[in-house]
Amino acid sequence: MKERPVLFSAPMVRALLAGTKTQTRRIVKTEAAVGREAVFAARTGKRHAEVFLLPEMADLAEAHCPYGQPGDRLWVREAIRLVPDQEPDDGTGRVLSIYAADGSLTVADAWPWKRSYLPPMHCPRGLSRIDLEVTGVRVERLQDISEADCWAEGIEEVIHDFSDSSQYDMAQRLGCCFEDAKPLYAQLWESIHGARSWDANPWVWALSFRRLP
Repeated sequence: MKERPVLFSAPMVRALLAGTKTQTRRIVKTEAAVGREAVFAARTGKRHAEVFLLPEMADLAEAHCPYGQPGDRLWVREAIRLVPDQEPDDGTGRVLSIYAADGSLTVADAWPWKRSYLPPMHCPRGLSRIDLEVTGVRVERLQDISEADCWAEGIEEVIHDFSDSSQYDMAQRLGCCFEDAKPLYAQLWESIHGARSWDANPWVWALSFRRLP
């Protein structure tokens, strides 16, 4: 069993805490990530070449997932803020900090960072509050996500982040109904990866997991 860190945005942290997020999708970035036997990569000279994966090689690719295999664990990195204007010593000798996602207090024995804010990528293991156990790994095209998997991605947390008009426009782009889950997930994807990133339809790692007590 191996442990690896994984980053999540504030809305997705809240979805993890609420128990509505049980999947995540991450772009397959390099041929090294899935094994040279499984990938044909464009020779662009860039650090992360575009990945072309043969569908019949997906099972082989899954064995090379950089996020682990079923039974492995992920610990969540999230943004943390130092509580402002606190007394130098509250009587415990500790410094108070909060998780930016929901404002919950976390106790740090020390705050050696010069900044009052830690972005997710700098969250240390000792301040991580969410551990996940990987229960499934597969490789698929982004746009192959099912309606059920869209909900499992925690989109309920971001329903009110997008206007009805923007959801309607995305539904038109995708040829879906306004009530479908996929347009909302596509908006969430593009809010993270940039405009029209959904259209690129990259190969992704589709990870399922359960939150550990």
